[in-house]
This record gives sequence, structure tokens and C-alpha cells, in this order.
Amino acid sequence: MNKILVLNCGSSSIKYRLFDNRFNTILIGKIDRIGEKNTSIAHSRGKLALNEHVKAGNHRQAIALMIRMLHDRKLGGIKSANEISVIGHRMVHGGQMASTALVSDAMVNYLKSFEMLAPLHNPHNIEGIKEMKKAMPHIPQVIVFDTEFHQTMPRKAYMYGLPYSFFDKYAVRKYGFHGTSHKYVSRRAAQILKRKKPNLITCHLGAGSSITAVKEGKSIDTSMGMTPLEGVMMGTRTGDMDPAIMEYLAKRHNFSYDELFDTMNNKSGLLGVSGISKDMRVIEGRAKKGNERCRLAIEMFCYRIAKYIGAYAVAVGKPDAIVFTAGIGENSPETRKRICGYLEILGVKVDSRKNSNAIAKETDISKKGSRIKVLVIPTNEELMMAKEAAEAIGG
Repeated sequence: MNKILVLNCGSSSIKYRLFDNRFNTILIGKIDRIGEKNTSIAHSRGKLALNEHVKAGNHRQAIALMIRMLHDRKLGGIKSANEISVIGHRMVHGGQMASTALVSDAMVNYLKSFEMLAPLHNPHNIEGIKEMKKAMPHIPQVIVFDTEFHQTMPRKAYMYGLPYSFFDKYAVRKYGFHGTSHKYVSRRAAQILKRKKPNLITCHLGAGSSITAVKEGKSIDTSMGMTPLEGVMMGTRTGDMDPAIMEYLAKRHNFSYDELFDTMNNKSGLLGVSGISKDMRVIEGRAKKGNERCRLAIEMFCYRIAKYIGAYAVAVGKPDAIVFTAGIGENSPETRKRICGYLEILGVKVDSRKNSNAIAKETDISKKGSRIKVLVIPTNEELMMAKEAAEAIGG
């Protein structure tokens, strides 16, 4: 096993990381705002770093730039593509795929067949796969699915209350997302708690947010559904809502289906309620200055998460820990404080000093006497992807 490259291709960005055969990071980078005038790259290898504006009008040009950086004499990590043993790609929606898979034409066609279920992610994930196959055709390529961790959910959790034929004929069911992150923090929490198969409630809170019930190390329920739109309120997504609202707005107020779908995915959540931003840092700052809609957005976000945690405490039986991760979960003590404030009925107690100091670092923020541990664990999806990609080719 030589080196492992992992890619996460988003709608306007590409994140990449190169690992050695012991899963140590060699280099890391991100090309942001692809296709815009202010496209930028942030690339680092150890103490050496590059941050500058670049030209990348599309993903093909961005990937070509990434490959040049991989070969760079000072900042790169390879002299030849042959040093790379496997390339791992993140795929948000993998349908009912239960394990990591090698890239093939048949697999790509399968993923294309339901890319409308993750329209903000899957098309760009697939584009990254295609471009890397062109650029490095002789290197094995592996797809790591965000939905894979949740394939252990029982039918009572993943089925909807629709006619059974909808599942049987059209595969309408809950799939869940952020699985790579939930899997990583679950395994790390097991190490911290010194329990092989703990009962956990993991909270991936960021622009997209999801809560997962992990019983004895396996996902048994999760807040996102057939698409990433279901669940808690998010940066721009509604989360759970009455589906009849769409019919009301369409028939009584002449909204088109496309307008409503765009609104629910891109103009709702923290952004829609606050009217200012999807960024929790901005919203918290405005709330402190007295903005009532920002205060409401924060209260709605935290209340809905606390409700899911309460429900998943029932699902797992007796939780050993609640885990906070991702952008908001790792970096917002105020959000964690508000959420845990609702959970006193479960015996949750948080140490204010530990919570305030837990910014993007692994910390047990529980207060002495708390019946459930509360952990902050920075996620590392790229490391999880690298390990799964290596495993897929027998490394």
C-alpha cells in the first residue's frame, strides 16, 4: 500500500487530502468557489502553505489544478501518479448500497438514476469521479457512500407510512446521510468511553445537520430521510414540515413545484427564519445585538435538535453519550449549551467552563454527576474515507 487520495467534490468546491500508508496526512487542500471570479485554493503540506486566487471555470479545470499541486516540487506529495494506490470519492446518496464500491460504468449509471434525490451533491460527486478516471485511468477508484452507515437501520425505522408498494416498486424509504461522519465519531467515542459497542446519539451539526441513534455501534435510526431535506432545521433546509404545505402554496398561491422545492432546500432553515445568513456565527452575533429573528432561528434550531435527541434516547435505550461534531457542533458552545439545557430530564449536565473552551477540539464537556456523557469530537470524514478505500482494495 502506497498513498491514498480522497476527494469530496461539491457544487462549487473540491476538498482533497493525500495520506501515506499509515493514514498520516501528507497534504490537504480545498479549491473553493469554482466557476466564479474569486476562485481560490488553500493547500498545505506540513508547515508549507499556499493561499491564493486561481482560475478554474469548472470542475475539470479545478481537478487539473489539484493534480498539478499533488506533483508540485515543494508542496506536492507525489512524483508520479503510480505512487497512489487508490482514490476514494465521497458520494452523498448511495441508494441501498451497503458497502464501499469500486468505480465502474454500471455503478455510475446506477448512481445517476437517482441523483435527483441529492441534487446539491450527487451530480458533482459523479463529475469528480469521471474527471479522475480520465486523469488517472490506471489507479483504482472507490466510492464511499454517506448512506452506507445507515443500512443497519431496521425496517420499522426506515419505512414510511405509505403503501408498501411505494417501497417495493420505487425504493421509497429513509436512507440517511452524513454516515461517514457519524461512523467516525461513533468509533472515536467508543475509544474515549473504552466501550466496544456503546449506545450513542451523534449530532452532526453544520450547514447540513443530522442526528443518529447508534445502538451497540450500529446506526438504528437517523433524522435525514430519503433525501437530505428531512430532519432537523438546517442552514438553508426546512427539515421536517407538513407536506400539505406544498399543496396549499401551489393551489392557493400559484407557486410551482420547482419554486417550492428550491425554497425548501436553499432558502429556508436558519437563512429563511433569520433573513440574514445561514452561518450560525453571523446569526449568534446578530442575536447578541438584539435581532429577534436571529434569536428565533437559534431557538428553533436548538429545540428541534433536542427533540430528536430525546426521541433517540428512547430508540437506543440507555445512551452512554451524546456526541457533537461538524462546524456548529464543534465550534458553537452557545448552541451546545442551549440544546443540553432541554435535556436535564435525561440527567444531562454540562460543565460551563469545559463547554466554553471546547472549540474544534476533542473534549468531554460533561459535568460531574451527568447521567449521560457529553462529548465534542471533531469529525474526520477524509480519514474514514481513506481507511474504507484502502479496505476496499485489500489494503
